[in-house]
Amino acid sequence: MFRYLQGCRGQRPSVAITIDGVATEVPADETLAAAMLQSGRLDLRITPIGGKPRSAYCMMGVCFECLVTVDDQPNQQACMTPVRPGMRVERGRP
Repeated sequence: MFRYLQGCRGQRPSVAITIDGVATEVPADETLAAAMLQSGRLDLRITPIGGKPRSAYCMMGVCFECLVTVDDQPNQQACMTPVRPGMRVERGRP
């Protein structure tokens, strides 16, 4: 499971976002991919061919494995999207 390195978490502000209809508190200064992985959501999208789960891979915007829908805008790269209060996220579906 993903977790913060010892001493790196501390007291950090959090924001409320919704992931697949579930309200979730995540660190305010994270990317969406990091926040989703930290909250236990490892499968960020499903492939259109084969229906296989995919997760964030490169975490720097190169591989496009972390595509999600953010506030009704499909195909957003979770690794390049900072979290913000109230955002609605749906994991990528074919």
